[in-house]
Amino acid sequence: MLQKYGKIKEKTNVTYYSLFQKNIVLLQLKRNTDMNKNIQGHLFALTANILWGLMAPIGKSALAEFSALSVTTFRMVGAAACFWLLSLFCKREQVDHRDMLKIFFATLFALVFNQGVYIFGLSMTSPIDASIVTTTLPIVTMIVAAIYLKEPVTNKKVLGIFVGAMGALILIMNSQNTGGGSVIGDLLCLIAQISFSIYLTVFKGLSQKYSPITLNKWMFVYASMCYIPFSYHGIAAIQWAEVSTAALVQVGYVVVGGSFLAYICIMTAQRLLRPTVVSMYNYMQPIVASIVTVVIGMATFNLEKGIAIALVFLGVYIVTQSKSRKDFEKEGKEV
Repeated sequence: MLQKYGKIKEKTNVTYYSLFQKNIVLLQLKRNTDMNKNIQGHLFALTANILWGLMAPIGKSALAEFSALSVTTFRMVGAAACFWLLSLFCKREQVDHRDMLKIFFATLFALVFNQGVYIFGLSMTSPIDASIVTTTLPIVTMIVAAIYLKEPVTNKKVLGIFVGAMGALILIMNSQNTGGGSVIGDLLCLIAQISFSIYLTVFKGLSQKYSPITLNKWMFVYASMCYIPFSYHGIAAIQWAEVSTAALVQVGYVVVGGSFLAYICIMTAQRLLRPTVVSMYNYMQPIVASIVTVVIGMATFNLEKGIAIALVFLGVYIVTQSKSRKDFEKEGKEV
């Protein structure tokens, strides 16, 4: 009897040990999956802002031959066509009719009031001024996230945003481009940043529910519907025979690089990262502009640029290490 009991006890212990090992393995797999998603999120956010970083110089050049309204319409219609074409090769995703209105308002903040208004602002101000204004996005996003998502404004988060902003501003001030600023243009660029911070925060749920392809194909259609009535006559009057090849290539980049690819990347990053972390990558845009000027020989790489780039990456790292609302809730603390 005792021998039988011993065998049962031994078998029970082995079972508990096996379950314990299984839980450890599952926990490790979950951690690895979360880490991979985190890395992917950072890579997508980085790629999107590199593509947008090239928008200021390339978009400004395109505006020499096209009006801001025309470029914006080309961007919305062209990107809509790209997303609908891509969706034909993807699994069809049904959108709840109740979410269509949410997607429309998301379009207003992510595209119409963001990229559209930004193009108008860029047409009135200099690329350097526009770059300076883009550094406000993480600050505005942190404030909106604190109000709407109840995300904590931690000392580490504020420090990271400050360090990153210092790096971005050093790069911008170190630039050799000094002319062409405009108060109205700068204000329009600021409105664009506020608009996008609202999109990142308020409409994060949509990016969790639907794929970037599904969201973008509807968002760019809505954006096209907003712009076409106002730009139709201007586009119809364009003398296409007089438009340079360079201008067409520049518009092509605005559509494919600055819209189609960039929005796939940023919406994927939005699914995987917190809004404040996503917005921190906005500081990459002046870095990209600075690197471009060095590559094409308009400027040289110096110690100040190196320090500035290091500060930007340090700022992003500090923000990613800050605690989120979920972290505080796990610890049983009030946000």
